[in-house]
Amino acid sequence: MSDTPSAAPLRVAFQMDPIEEVNIDADSSFELAIAAQARGHEIHYYTPERLAYVEGRIVAKGQAMTLRREVGNHVDLGPLETLDLAEMDVIWLRQDPPFDMSYITTTHLLDRIHPDTLVVNDPTWVRGWPEKLMVLDFPDLTPPTAIARDLDTLKDFKARHDDVVLKPLYGNGGAGVFRLTPEDRNLNSLHEMFSAINREPLIMQKFLPAVSKGDKRVILVDGEPVGAINRVPAAGETRSNMHVGGRPEKVDLTARDREICAAIGPRLREAGQIFVGIDVIGDWLTEINITSPTGLQELRRFDGTDAAALIWDAIERRRA
Repeated sequence: MSDTPSAAPLRVAFQMDPIEEVNIDADSSFELAIAAQARGHEIHYYTPERLAYVEGRIVAKGQAMTLRREVGNHVDLGPLETLDLAEMDVIWLRQDPPFDMSYITTTHLLDRIHPDTLVVNDPTWVRGWPEKLMVLDFPDLTPPTAIARDLDTLKDFKARHDDVVLKPLYGNGGAGVFRLTPEDRNLNSLHEMFSAINREPLIMQKFLPAVSKGDKRVILVDGEPVGAINRVPAAGETRSNMHVGGRPEKVDLTARDREICAAIGPRLREAGQIFVGIDVIGDWLTEINITSPTGLQELRRFDGTDAAALIWDAIERRRA
């Protein structure tokens, strides 16, 4: 699908982390925004702390922006102004986690203008389906999993499965992810460390040796798989996230990938989750990422799939 301007240009605002700091060769929000600009849409930008409710209106202090693929000179921003978000056609909810009360509050505020203003992804279900929890609805597709704050529960799970991965329930980017082998004796210490940080439970999953061959990110648009990239861990590393040195590479969708997508896709589409990235290790679904998925630029480079264009096609159909 080409970047042909739509018949009716849309007013679009991106709620995201600072646009000046993004990596224009990897960032999916940048990819989505520059694709919108190519279609003739009017694009604006604001950071989440500038979102507000004021006397019945949902507003944000934001700026019009013009983008270009030029490293170090990729954005021109207009003057700061108060945007009435109800006057926008589309709002992109694109700030990175952590999925904390600040993040959750933005979804409550954006709920007040959606769906008259189309918020992507639907904030009700972004709030209701944290990525590491939504997979619990599909136990036949996922590895053995425990979610607990209680140390004895975690110890019992580890004793049954020997080799496990422990990570924060609401973390992202591979931060705080630990593999605990059968010989490892650090569970008590890790539990103490995480408990000192917050009151949230931890998630523990059976370790999947297939991760050494990669953690596949499958991208779904409006519930349909459009392609995948493989993220291979660096030598000596369990985590495959590109934030921590994972190497992206070209990969095809397997029959198992398509089976997983067929099981979860209809629910994603019904809940207004237009851009989703799922994580698959071997034959197992490990996460359903709906808060701020990534991978668009890597997919375009590896196999020419313009997922950003497909996403905008889906949005324009909904707005029509």
